[in-house]
Amino acid sequence: MKIKLSQPQKIVAFLKSNPNQKFTARKIAEAILNLYPQDYLEKRNNPRFSTDAELINQIVAEIGAHKNAILKAEPLIQLQDKPRPRLYWYDPNIISNSLKIDTQNEPADFDDQQEVISTLTTKILSEYDLYPVLIEYLSKELQLFSLRIDEKKSSNNRGQNGNQWLHPDIVAMQPIDKKWHELIRTCVKHGSGQNVRLWSFEVKKELTGSNIRSSFFQAVSNSSWANEGYLVATSISTNEVEEELRMLSALHGIGVILLNPENPTESEILLPARRRSEVDWQSINRILTENLDFKNFIELVSIYYQTGRIRSQDWNH
Repeated sequence: MKIKLSQPQKIVAFLKSNPNQKFTARKIAEAILNLYPQDYLEKRNNPRFSTDAELINQIVAEIGAHKNAILKAEPLIQLQDKPRPRLYWYDPNIISNSLKIDTQNEPADFDDQQEVISTLTTKILSEYDLYPVLIEYLSKELQLFSLRIDEKKSSNNRGQNGNQWLHPDIVAMQPIDKKWHELIRTCVKHGSGQNVRLWSFEVKKELTGSNIRSSFFQAVSNSSWANEGYLVATSISTNEVEEELRMLSALHGIGVILLNPENPTESEILLPARRRSEVDWQSINRILTENLDFKNFIELVSIYYQTGRIRSQDWNH
């Protein structure tokens, strides 16, 4: 009788079969899903994961949550935590686990040093530079149609930075019925079913101890109308900041994406958002009346609802 491996054991087996090769959590998730398809049938049948991308995102999040179990299962597994995305590999040349860095015995100011290093590596990029990188990732990896929302186009004068609590930086539409049979589309349309999901993204250069809560609750405020809301950043400065993110995400349902500016397809969903079954049309109506970009977004969504057609030139690339 074949013994079913746990997920950490699957990851260890995959890394051992590819020694000295570094993999992101996304690449590992894709590999073990392909190597052990029978073990993931139950997840595939879960309505939460209606696409391969959603299933892979879930496995990526689980890999991050199980990182300590992975390292404990095989002492020769190595992990690079900074810079992100996190990398895993099997190094057969290491004799014992004692050669690994023991973060428990590092100087008390280690996290402070990491925060300074992280700041230096990301300061050359502005938040605006990250918008096209995120849009490329959303298009290629999640098959979303995205638009940039410019707060300067909002008509309501709330004073300096007043509109940053009104709408997100990027919005997106996910047409989940693109591959459905026409009969199914008709049934969903006339039965008041859901054939699209609306997404919202708040972008920051990096998340640190000084901005984590304001950034997170800005994402909460700006994404309350959407099916899924995300906070996006290129880096998380310390383990303490990541732990606070996990706590806040569990409480409020906002997901977290780690964006790789050099290679957008290597970006990863660190924490999946908690999906809302319905959008908040009242909030959408409020934002629509105040921002022309958002009005354009909803108009494109409306066209898709009515016709099922998407013109790629209408969306950002």
